[in-house]
Formats: sequence, structure tokens, C-alpha cells
Amino acid sequence: MTADTPSYRAVLRVPHAVPTFAAALAGRLAYGVVFLALVLAVSQSTGSYSAAGAALALFGLASSVLAPYRARLLDRFEPRRVLLPMAALCAALLGAIAALTWGSGAPRVAVWILAAASGGCVPPLGAFMRTLWARLVPDELLLQRAYSLDAVGEELLYVLGPLLAGVFTAFHKPAAGVAFSAVLLMGGTTALVLSPTVTTSADSDEAQPSDAADAKPNRSLWAGTGLIDPVVITAGLGLCLGALDLLVVAFAGAHGSTAEVSWVTAGMAAGSAVGGLLYGSRAWGWSQRARLPLLAVPLGLFCVVAGHATNMAVFVAAAAAVGLLISPILTTAYLISGELGAIGRGTEAGAWVNSAFNAGNAAGAAGIGLFLTHFSLSWCFVLAGIPLLLPAVFVAVRLAGRTTVSPDNIHALS
Repeated sequence: MTADTPSYRAVLRVPHAVPTFAAALAGRLAYGVVFLALVLAVSQSTGSYSAAGAALALFGLASSVLAPYRARLLDRFEPRRVLLPMAALCAALLGAIAALTWGSGAPRVAVWILAAASGGCVPPLGAFMRTLWARLVPDELLLQRAYSLDAVGEELLYVLGPLLAGVFTAFHKPAAGVAFSAVLLMGGTTALVLSPTVTTSADSDEAQPSDAADAKPNRSLWAGTGLIDPVVITAGLGLCLGALDLLVVAFAGAHGSTAEVSWVTAGMAAGSAVGGLLYGSRAWGWSQRARLPLLAVPLGLFCVVAGHATNMAVFVAAAAAVGLLISPILTTAYLISGELGAIGRGTEAGAWVNSAFNAGNAAGAAGIGLFLTHFSLSWCFVLAGIPLLLPAVFVAVRLAGRTTVSPDNIHALS
């Protein structure tokens, strides 16, 4: 870190940054809790893991597919008019699921309908918070640190969330975890929209001329913006990590005990936190778009190498190496998508990146199981790394094509 590089403390010293970020994290913690809580509540009430899996799949699918369109509403309308109704409806539907699954014999179809409906109206708090970061910290280096901090915070939420869901299960009421996620979502969203940052920006947007506001939605989100680059990279990252979720269990079972999986996940989470903080602390000479494939290739290769580990200690180290690059890739992808805020589509662009990651994650977890029955474990790790390596090559070729046209293209788009 150089002397002129802003610190993380400088990010947190920005007026209103801490309470705004804290409110967003509280609301987003609901997503870390609800996934495991939903599975545990539905499975305990119905006595069926397949019913629980279907509920989770419907919730996740509706949430991911509709996320960019919900985010588009935030780009079009004042946040209080969008986020509060979404959060209220989602919280009410989650509360209904909690009520249905509090005892035994919950009707499966009703739970599935509620799960899909609640997933469909989940407020895009992550994408919105990244839009707020761009308003709070316009300096590019400081924004990189803010996004890194945001990525690490989100990573930790998905470690803490399942632990909280487990606490409710320990008291034999996993449905309480679903209800708790509803409270977190509503409380965090309310605190976020009441933040001075949100209210000030909302008042500013309302004061803009109507013709400027009407022009925003007509600007293209894809043509010439380069959004395809972070979308395909994060989709590949999701595929890779989704496959790893199952592969680490298979590796642990083959080299010791599945109970040791916790060490692997902890190593990967710790690596991601450290990598994100280190990445955000440096001023990089390469443009953001050039860095994206350069970060993706090593992660894909680390995944390939991990499958050839000879024992759990080496495997945990390889998993930590994989984790080192997760937050930096996501940070860079969100920084690139955030550039579309200049045409009033930054929140929607960020939601496309997030949806690509989530969709890839689900597909990777589902698809690798098919390969495990036909290929060796080490080859499956190779197959898990390929979905990240191929998009990285695609993006690198696109960038090379641009540089042959004009040396300033990368800088102009970074």
C-alpha cells in the first residue's frame, strides 16, 4: 500500500457511510439466514428433504431470475417507493412460511407457492448498496476499497447466517429462523431507506427535469457497454464454486471424514476475506477490465490443482488459495458494472452480475453430480475449473481485439 492510497478507515469516515452500510448488511444478513432456515423448517414440518429442496430451488430461482428487473425499478423510481413495498411483501410471505412450518404437516404446495412468491420480491439490497457506494465515494481508489469491503462483508454474512439458522434449530424451531430472516429484512431495509444518503439522493432525483429522467430507461444496457465481460466471468465463477460445494464433500469423504469439510469452507472463507482486503488496499496499474481475466485464470487453475491434493491439509491450503481470488473477482466485476450508473442503469447492471453468479452457482452444484458418476474426482476438479477459464479467455480475446483498434480503448472503458 502506497502513502497516497486511501485506507479502509477513510471509507468508513465518509459521512453516513457506516450507518448506511450497517443497515444494508443487516438486511442482507436475512439472505444468509433464510436459505438454511427454509430447508430446515420445511424438511422438519413435511418430513421430506425433497419438499425442502423444491422450496429452496423455487425461492432461489425466482430471486435470481427476477433480480435485474427488480433492480431496474430502483433505477427508474425513488428507492423508498420500491424497496419498502418489496421488503414488506417479502417479509410477510416469509412470515407466512414460518407460520405454516411451525408445526408438522405443512401443505407442500402452499409452501412452494409462498417460497416462489417471496423469492420473486426480494429487494436487491446488495446491488443498491453498491450504487450508494458510488454516490458516497466518487474517488476511484476509495470506491475500490468500498467495494472490497462490501464483498468481504457479504462473504462473512453467508458464514454467519447459517450459524444463526442453526441456533434456532438447536431449540427445535427452525421455522423461527425463517421468521427471524423476515424481521432482519424488514428492519434492515427500513433503516437503509431512512439513511440520509438515500433520502438526499432521492430528493435530488426528484428535482431533476422530467425529460432527463425519462431518457434513462431508453439507454441500452448491453450494446457497447461491455457488461457481458463481468457477467460471463461471474457466471463462470458461480459454476466453479457451485461445483466445489459438492466436490469438497466428496474429497473429504475420500481422504478422511466429511466432518472435515468445515475446515475447507472456513479456509476458503478466510482466504476470500484476506484476498478482498488486500486487493482493495492496492492501486493497480492495470485497468479493471484487464484485471478481470487475470484474476479469473489463477482461480480456475487453483481449482484444477486442488483436485490433485494428497491429503486434507494440502487441500485446505488449496481451498484458501481459491478463496483469495473470490472477493477480488467479484469486486472488479461490480466496479465494471457500476460504471453503467452513468446512464442510470448501475443498479440493474450490478443485479445482472449478481444473478449470473447465483445462476451459475446453482447450475454448478447440480451439474457436477452427474460428472461424479462418470469421471474420477481429480478430473471433476478440472471440469469445475474450465467454466471459469473459458470465460476468462473470451474476455481476454475481446480486450485484445479492442487494443488492436485503439490503445486507449481499455483505459476509456475502465
